[in-house]
Amino acid sequence: MANLLEDSTGPAPSHLHADCASSHRKRPLRVLFVHREAEAIDGCLQELKKGQFNVVSDFVLNIAQLSALRTSHFYDVILVEYPSPGCNGPKGLQILTEMAMEISVILLTSAHEIPSFVELNPSSAFECVQRQYLAQLPMAVRRALNERKLRKELEEAQKALQHSQSLYRALVDNPAYGIYRCNAEGELLDVNQALVTMLGYASSEHLLAANKLSVIIPDIRLGLSVAGHSTESQSIQPFETDWKRNDGSPLKARLSGRGVFDEQGNFDGFEVFVVDITEQRTLEDQLRHQASSVSLTGLANYRRLFEVLHSEICRSKRTGREFSLVLLDLDGLKKINDRFGHQAGDRALCRLGQTLKDCSRSIDTAARHGGDEFALVLPETGLAAATLVARRVCDLLEGEPSEPGLSVSFGIASYPRDAETIGTLLYAADRALYALKAEKPGSSRPSETPDSPETLSDSWLSPPPEPSNRDLKRKAAHEQE
Repeated sequence: MANLLEDSTGPAPSHLHADCASSHRKRPLRVLFVHREAEAIDGCLQELKKGQFNVVSDFVLNIAQLSALRTSHFYDVILVEYPSPGCNGPKGLQILTEMAMEISVILLTSAHEIPSFVELNPSSAFECVQRQYLAQLPMAVRRALNERKLRKELEEAQKALQHSQSLYRALVDNPAYGIYRCNAEGELLDVNQALVTMLGYASSEHLLAANKLSVIIPDIRLGLSVAGHSTESQSIQPFETDWKRNDGSPLKARLSGRGVFDEQGNFDGFEVFVVDITEQRTLEDQLRHQASSVSLTGLANYRRLFEVLHSEICRSKRTGREFSLVLLDLDGLKKINDRFGHQAGDRALCRLGQTLKDCSRSIDTAARHGGDEFALVLPETGLAAATLVARRVCDLLEGEPSEPGLSVSFGIASYPRDAETIGTLLYAADRALYALKAEKPGSSRPSETPDSPETLSDSWLSPPPEPSNRDLKRKAAHEQE
């Protein structure tokens, strides 16, 4: 073995360790060429220098000479002429494959050799650079070095995984994770203290005894079948289930884990990890409710009203059954605010909201439409039944002994009889509300009709645009009642 460009590229391999020790900032790239042409090697060195590599190089003529070297101790990358003597046979392939496990191997080939190279490299063990595109060599070297680095990191990760087995007991004793073990038949075998505390029992013996008398921890196989997992899988993908604590309170649990196998590889049961997510899910439900409701009255907000109307229209189209929308307006809210104060006005709005809840079924949706206007969506309800509901709301509110006394005006529209879109349905109900307002004695409601349905927004995905000047004037006139 001889150094090809000793003067220009650096010392021979016997001095590499000394050079590396003295080079703290940038270690030379140690390259071994397996090539017969000095001109090709020189071209590779020039391209590597252009790529900002500080190169130390050596060469051998064929694969046979390569096999006699301990290359992984001296070189970062091997550049191999392909095809070369001894490289086409199985023995040459075996040598290169073994080398590629420890060091980066790059084949220098030509375009007409690419098909055979693909056959030689089915698992992408080697990089390939065509001789007519040597400018790609620095990029290929960097990629090969990065892949080698990743392989080393993978080896370290595997070592860390083996080491993690010694930390298993620490996980078992962690108070945040409940752990239990069951056999292949689903029988509970062991639990850790965290799960005992989570379920509210005095000890693991009490929990195991109670589970034999009645099902405290359900058979994991049943949960897996419900969640769509195979009971023979080596791992349990996380899924959620409902349990009960010792005092009867609900527990929302997230389960995950793995299958356990004996030394012969036979399935031996499950090891399951349990996380208590009851408080998390409760908070999420509260946040969802707050996002779709009005804090003052607890009724659905404007966006939620549009979502319900869209859903009911879709259902009505499928089933052919009608539904009704009731718009309600609290009469004289401005007078209540002026005479009794805004707190009394807020209480009046809450009284109307509570009355709507009392008169609603579980499938109905009561919403605050905005200001002193409310809405009630009545699925599978015709005009006649919706009118009875609206009058019951009015009678209950007017019959309350609380001061100040309240009265409500309402308008009703049914789908699809009165309208076929969200915008036109709101328009029809609002027009009916206007008509009833105008009939009341002493009403100062404007006599003109609302905007035509063509000007209403049918977009249920977002609230309607800001009101126009005409809308603001009409609203101000209404508040003078």
